[in-house]
Amino acid sequence: MSSRSVVRFLFLAAFVTSLSFAAALLILPASHAQNSVDPWSSAQTVQPADLVKELANPKSSPTVVFVGFQRLYTAGHIKGAEFHGSGGSPEGLAQLKTWAGALPRSTNLVIYCGCCPLERCPNLRPAFSALREMGFTKLRALILPTSFAEDWAGKGLPYDKAQ
Repeated sequence: MSSRSVVRFLFLAAFVTSLSFAAALLILPASHAQNSVDPWSSAQTVQPADLVKELANPKSSPTVVFVGFQRLYTAGHIKGAEFHGSGGSPEGLAQLKTWAGALPRSTNLVIYCGCCPLERCPNLRPAFSALREMGFTKLRALILPTSFAEDWAGKGLPYDKAQ
């Protein structure tokens, strides 16, 4: 094999390797790619079963806020959860910030959405970021990987419907 053939072979091998790597990145599950851009740490999350336990203790129960779409809150939400605007719109974020502006920054606050799979949720990340930027020190995100319907209501956890 001539040196020119070797160079072509090496170039082709490097090109194929680069394409394989790029293709692998494109087919990784969205949750793997999304984890790098979540604005919360694992310590700033709560799982459904753990939140149910916390809500059972009125002395330390967190304030729970639904940050998804109004129609979904009306259809069903965690017992006692409040709605103060959708985190996915500028108007909703403004409403959420206005409400949160009156709270002590040490409020034990859990936000959630559950409109769709977490990696595609348009509401939770902007709401979390906005509240964190306001200085909330006990802010957590409820992790509902698939949806509120499946990961909360579908597991028989307590919820209300708006009147």
